[in-house]
Amino acid sequence: MSTSMTGAGLQDGPLVLAGRKAVLLSKHRKEQVIGPALEAGTGCELVVEAGFDTDRFGTFTREVPRQDTQLDTARAKARKGIELTGLDLGLGSEGTFGPHPMVGFLPWNREVVLLLDVREDLELCGECASEKTNFAHAVVEDEEDAEVFARRVHFPEHWLVVRPDHEAHPAIIKDVNSWDALWQAFRQALAASTTRRVFLETDMRAHANPTRMQNILAATQDLVRKLRSPCPRCGSPGFAPTRKRRGLPCELCGYPTPEIAAQVLTCPRCPYSEEQPVTVRTAPAEYCPHCNP
Repeated sequence: MSTSMTGAGLQDGPLVLAGRKAVLLSKHRKEQVIGPALEAGTGCELVVEAGFDTDRFGTFTREVPRQDTQLDTARAKARKGIELTGLDLGLGSEGTFGPHPMVGFLPWNREVVLLLDVREDLELCGECASEKTNFAHAVVEDEEDAEVFARRVHFPEHWLVVRPDHEAHPAIIKDVNSWDALWQAFRQALAASTTRRVFLETDMRAHANPTRMQNILAATQDLVRKLRSPCPRCGSPGFAPTRKRRGLPCELCGYPTPEIAAQVLTCPRCPYSEEQPVTVRTAPAEYCPHCNP
């Protein structure tokens, strides 16, 4: 199951960025999915700034730790793009990986694509949170186990990173995107290992991971939907769900349950908000703390 902060009932508003240019900092080809969705949905033109090393904000392979939160990092990327180009629209894309928030043994990918509009003093963020990811690692001792892991994570379409011994070893081999490259990297890492083991992990950089690219696309589409959803009161873009209200009544006794009863849509600029009820009227009795304590 993947989640986003959009929902049914958002309006299909105008192309709010028509005729404007937005800058994206990217050295990992994120523009391949962000550009078409953003340009078609908003009317703006995407400008890619590839000269800046976005690894300064942190790397998935941990040699450069990320210093800020995911949202703050995306915001910093958008601001840096604006600073470098002089444009008044900036985009920042940032991903995180870890355990599923409800099912800990499953991996979880959260992508945000943040738009910073300094001319209109507006910030909007699209999001995709999904279990659709091949995020994984393994410590192996031979090529047979290495091949089993590689096939499980959909190599070579999804690239790998190879190191001797463990995840913190400084000898990192990236851009492993073919079987010949894998066996060469494996033997090199094994020769440098003190434990006769090799650490393999999925390469989570966008250009190296098609599954992550699809989640970045979904986050961009979420951003576009918000941009095209004007506030009913002030007309500002970004009128979208920001929280959920629980308390859907039990189908048997009517007692409020922990199930979601409505989502609350708010405006990023004015105080206006409204509730959007869910499509079902009652919750199954199995979720009722009164009927099923």
